[in-house]
Amino acid sequence: MKSVEIQGNLRTDLGSKYAQAERKAGNVPCVIYGGEAPIHFSAPTLAFKGLVYTAEAKIAKVTVGDTTVEAVIQDMQFHPVTDQLMHIDFIQLVEGKPVTVEIPVVLEGQSRGVLNGGKLKMVLRKLSVRSLPGKFPENITLDISPLRIGQSIRVSDVQPEGYEILNAGTAVIVTVKNARGAVKDGDDEEDEAAE
Repeated sequence: MKSVEIQGNLRTDLGSKYAQAERKAGNVPCVIYGGEAPIHFSAPTLAFKGLVYTAEAKIAKVTVGDTTVEAVIQDMQFHPVTDQLMHIDFIQLVEGKPVTVEIPVVLEGQSRGVLNGGKLKMVLRKLSVRSLPGKFPENITLDISPLRIGQSIRVSDVQPEGYEILNAGTAVIVTVKNARGAVKDGDDEEDEAAE
């Protein structure tokens, strides 16, 4: 898993008034949980660009003063109108202690159902994954080539390696819906028989 270096400034004054002042100065207030004590810090908004706005899950190497910790994003808050990053909660990676991370889903291939005029609908863009530090995938890649109209890939269809998916097994990740003008294709057996 790739990591992003973040240089943070320790926050000693806590509370919404001080957090507001940090945001006005172009910084994002953050907290790292999971260690001996929570670490409150802030960093410029641009420092989080490679961590927040990406299709991969990444580890943050946060340096505050003389301390450097590895952490993953637990929760983010955005402004409801401007969509500006307002706050990030991190969870510290501790050797041997499992953590839960949101891992992005990446689709590969061209769905057979879409080629026949169906409509691809992505229901879950991220999956909740629990694992030990170092065992996380950067993303979960799904091959959608065999999907026909009316078919779906569910959480139970994903084969996790070294991690556990916490979403319900019946939850649909991606599906191909019928669309106006779509052509239903025959079964594979009929295709093989024709050949």
